[in-house]
Amino acid sequence: MGFGFLSPLVAFGYHPPSLKTANGVVLDKPGKAFDDSPTSFRIIVLLKTILKILERVMTVRLSAIARSKGLLHPNQCSSLPGLSSSDACLTLMHEVKTLQSPRLEVSTLFLDIKAGFDNVNASTLRARLFASCVPSYMVDWVSSFLSERTCTLVFQGSPNVSSPVSVGTPQGSPISPLLFLLYVAPLHMSVPRGLMVSYVDDFSITVASPSYRSNIRRLQNLFSTIATRGRNIGVSFSVPETEIIHWRTPKPEDSSLASPNRTRKPPLPALPSGQMAGILVHPHPQHDPPL
Repeated sequence: MGFGFLSPLVAFGYHPPSLKTANGVVLDKPGKAFDDSPTSFRIIVLLKTILKILERVMTVRLSAIARSKGLLHPNQCSSLPGLSSSDACLTLMHEVKTLQSPRLEVSTLFLDIKAGFDNVNASTLRARLFASCVPSYMVDWVSSFLSERTCTLVFQGSPNVSSPVSVGTPQGSPISPLLFLLYVAPLHMSVPRGLMVSYVDDFSITVASPSYRSNIRRLQNLFSTIATRGRNIGVSFSVPETEIIHWRTPKPEDSSLASPNRTRKPPLPALPSGQMAGILVHPHPQHDPPL
């Protein structure tokens, strides 16, 4: 019933201003020392229920359009049927084992987009959707949905004044993850003798060569390329969350497994384990990822 009432507006690519408002409840972050820094707090955004119903319907529509137009990379997971975090992790593990078959050394670089959802630019996303021949009503609706939004922060002593939100997708919105996937899809690229796979804002780049040293050089070049692509759309990668794993396979004559080297930012060394979509992966690929 609610969507039937809003359908004429959707057909014209219009999202009502009354549905663009939200309340942001400010909470202290657990384990954080109290201070005046914004990083000491977490904001939980409360949206109208009818808004989520409409957005869910639009998510289904836009997902179908995105797949038919090829707007999403095949190795992007999340927000799509049959593409969960487990699928992303299993794809990575399968590729590692496949690349190791010809006795190559395999390394994986794990990247995390810094404040990804907060950096989605409505104009940039609109231009991409328009260039991909997405129906005009959908392009206009997405642009209207992301523009002229306001949020009122709620905390003890708050002035109860709404503030404009000029960039980003709304927290807790059913369509936000899909819009983010569409926004960062251009970051994906083909990797010769390797693979790039992502789950929302978690990216992994896997390469193989005769030596780990050669892998590091390749990963440095690939990181430079993806970082440049990120700057072009206004996103960057979190250095503290950057990790690298050198995958080890025990030699037949030596069952011991050497501990990998370690470093945390490019040019990048190796960690004893890493995370992909919140799932811990082990540097010895004979161990399946814990799901």
